[in-house]
Amino acid sequence: MSERLEDIAAAIVADGKGLLAADESSGTIKKRFDVIGVESTADSRRDYREMMFRTREAMTRYISGVILYDETIRQKAADGTPLVDIIKAAGAIPGIKVDAGAKPLARFPGDTVTEGLDGLRERLADYYKLGARFAKWRAVIDIDIAKGVPSATSIGSNAHALARYAALCQEAGIVP
Repeated sequence: MSERLEDIAAAIVADGKGLLAADESSGTIKKRFDVIGVESTADSRRDYREMMFRTREAMTRYISGVILYDETIRQKAADGTPLVDIIKAAGAIPGIKVDAGAKPLARFPGDTVTEGLDGLRERLADYYKLGARFAKWRAVIDIDIAKGVPSATSIGSNAHALARYAALCQEAGIVP
């Protein structure tokens, strides 16, 4: 696979394929496991993710990239193979969630701004070494005309964060 950003971007939007969102936080996956009576441990989370990534036919046929969580990009399968290598062997591109979530925007009730820019340059360099070639950053902007949401400040703050995220990703060789 080419390391050019343009080639990676084209590959993750390949016709007939999509992204597998496997970037649940430990808290979110615990809630899902609780519903089915499975204890959420590092091993059970790894086994669950490994099961998905080793579904070779589906991965090869339908998945262009996999969005990972910090824990997952560092995990190894039960046999010691890095999960990232299993994803790559299926022809998919590993990606990483890099935002720290939407938080209330100070002095603007109802508005949020996505956090996570602090230390992002260093995290992206680490994620690149671990195999990530694209990144996800989620900006949440609620619209409620009656409440005056979103404010221009919220839109500007999120646009600024998205622009910084995109520039830092490109600097690190990662598709934003």
